[in-house]
Amino acid sequence: MPTQGSAFGQQQQSTLARPGVPARKSNAVWWILGGVVVLGVIVVGAAIMILALASMGSNSNANSNRANLNSRIGNRNANANANVSNANSNPSLPSSLTDDFSQAKWGTGNYAFGDIWYADDQYHMRGKEKTYLVMYAPSPDYNTANAAVRVTVRSVDGTPALSGFGLIVHGEKSKTGQLEDYALLIYTGAEPKYQVIKHKEGAQSVVVPWTGSKVIRTGTNPNQLEVRAKGSELSFYINGQYVDRITDSENFKGGVAGLYTSDIAEVAFDDLEIKR
Repeated sequence: MPTQGSAFGQQQQSTLARPGVPARKSNAVWWILGGVVVLGVIVVGAAIMILALASMGSNSNANSNRANLNSRIGNRNANANANVSNANSNPSLPSSLTDDFSQAKWGTGNYAFGDIWYADDQYHMRGKEKTYLVMYAPSPDYNTANAAVRVTVRSVDGTPALSGFGLIVHGEKSKTGQLEDYALLIYTGAEPKYQVIKHKEGAQSVVVPWTGSKVIRTGTNPNQLEVRAKGSELSFYINGQYVDRITDSENFKGGVAGLYTSDIAEVAFDDLEIKR
């Protein structure tokens, strides 16, 4: 460039040496050599700096990737632990339970409100006129918290129970020894329908009033009733079809499965299943 050329030309000016006197070396040579050395130092320094920066960047990226990996692993482990802890709210209970009523485990006898007995590997119940009859499961293994509970039920001679028959969940005795539970009931007469009730301190009340449903089979045909409990939510199914949902406002979820019938119709229960 012009500026550099002007400076260089000035450095080249010198006088001729006298005979017998060694010629004086131009200072320009030293300036040139010095410049080359300085330039080399700058270039090497810059190269070292670039390598250092690249190394720092590589370490930073590696650390960042490592941190992200650790974060993902931590989250994955946290999720896995959460899933394990949510898999079964009561680890002392089996993940599933089945009872085909081939063994006499439930209570039997003649009671003030009806009769209960085993016959043909089924559990039979018959109430007294204008009364209802309830029987809870024989042990805590039948707990219904966060579980899907199913049972098959039928009218033995096709006579519909006037106030319905069906499946109980969350059944337990109150501190005063009274019934507390929820129940899905069906009526299998000419106009089939279902109802959801609850018992609180022994008093029966309606949660979902009688509702007509075409999924209910009439006569002696069996019906599968199912209640799925998830936290405080109870969902009701009949023959595999969803029919209704309620919230357990009473917090009865510590109870067990149970069976219900009313009036004088003979009802048979079979194939009870609980999946947690």
